[in-house]
Amino acid sequence: MSSKENAAINQLFEKLECRYALRVLWALRDGHPQTFRLLQDSVGGITPNTLNTRIKELRECGLLEHGSDGYTVTLSGQDLLKRLSDVQAFANRWVAARAKK
Repeated sequence: MSSKENAAINQLFEKLECRYALRVLWALRDGHPQTFRLLQDSVGGITPNTLNTRIKELRECGLLEHGSDGYTVTLSGQDLLKRLSDVQAFANRWVAARAKK
């Protein structure tokens, strides 16, 4: 991997590693807008302050937007979530394999 590619993945991981960032995106993966309160319930266990911070960060990096019906992921966010769905399949296989041990 080139240094530019490393820098790009590091920037993305830095955003996604923030507490609850992935959970916020994952909660919106079905494409339906969610109000702040509904999103807080969907994520579970997140304080309003933390959710506000994650929303702000995810909006600034172009993965989340707010419309008249609530929060949704952007086209870039949808692309990321599509790629992360492969991680879900991996996680299912990984957990199943570990349960057999």
